[in-house]
Amino acid sequence: MHELSLGTWFIHMATLIEWTVAIFVISLIGKKKKKRSLYFLSLAMIPNLISALAAITWHIFDNADSLSGLVVFQAITTVIGNTTLAFAAWNLSRENPIGT
Repeated sequence: MHELSLGTWFIHMATLIEWTVAIFVISLIGKKKKKRSLYFLSLAMIPNLISALAAITWHIFDNADSLSGLVVFQAITTVIGNTTLAFAAWNLSRENPIGT
């Protein structure tokens, strides 16, 4: 795990924890307020969480060449996550238009 500095590891782990907490909080708010668009947003965040876990796993094993497929998996889940988040944002804007 020497590929990253201690500070970088701290930021990586803090972001991972923050993203996970955000998923749960948004989900709970969506359920409590009965807003399906918020619940969908929380689900749309999961592929990016998977992407982050893949990247961190690769770093844990010192960026081993034998795990290069993990980098491809991480890239694919990032694209999927960004796409689902774009749809979730569009869905939110439909439910709560600006200026209303």
